[in-house]
Amino acid sequence: MSKDAARPLRADARRNREKIITAAVSVFAEEGLDAHLERIAKEAGVGTATLYRNFPTREALIEAVYRNEVAQLCDAVPGLLAAHPPYEALRAWTRLFLDYVTAKLGMADALRAIVATGGNPYGHSRDMIQAAITALMDACAAAGTIRTDISPADMGAALAGIALTSARPEQREQAERLLDLTLDGLKARP
Repeated sequence: MSKDAARPLRADARRNREKIITAAVSVFAEEGLDAHLERIAKEAGVGTATLYRNFPTREALIEAVYRNEVAQLCDAVPGLLAAHPPYEALRAWTRLFLDYVTAKLGMADALRAIVATGGNPYGHSRDMIQAAITALMDACAAAGTIRTDISPADMGAALAGIALTSARPEQREQAERLLDLTLDGLKARP
C-alpha cells in the first residue's frame, strides 16, 4: 500500500467524491448505466479529471454507488429507531429496502460484469443488511410488538422473495401489499 493510499482524503476531496456518487445515482437512474461519465462529472460540479482520479473506471464508480446505497440503507436504522416506535421503524425501513432493491435492479448487469472480472461489489452487504434487520427485529421484540419465533434470517428471506417477485418500479403497489402482509404476519399475537 502506498503512503498516499493510507492517507485519509482531504475534506474537499471527500466532498467531491460524495458529490460524484450522488450525481451518479441520479444520472444512472435517469439514463441507465451507459450514461456518459462526463455528464456525471458536470452534474457533480467537478471536472472529468476529478471523476477519473476518484473512479478510474465506470465499474469502480458503479461499485462505489452500490456500496453507498447499501451503507445508506443500513445506516438509516439508528435514526429510524430514534424517531419512531420499533415496529414503525421496521415498517419504514422495509420501504427503504424496496427503494434499494429497485435501484439495485437497474445496476444488476453492471454488478454481474464486475463479479465476472473478479470484483466483489457485494462484499459485506448481505451481512450489513442482516445486521440492520436484526437490530430492528430485536428492538421490536424488546417492545413486544413482533413474534419471537421468526428469525431475522426468515425476515431477510421474506424480503428477498418480495424483491425477486416485485422489485420493478411498476410493481411497487404489489410490493407494498406484500410487505404489509409480511409485517402483519410478524406482529405479536395477544
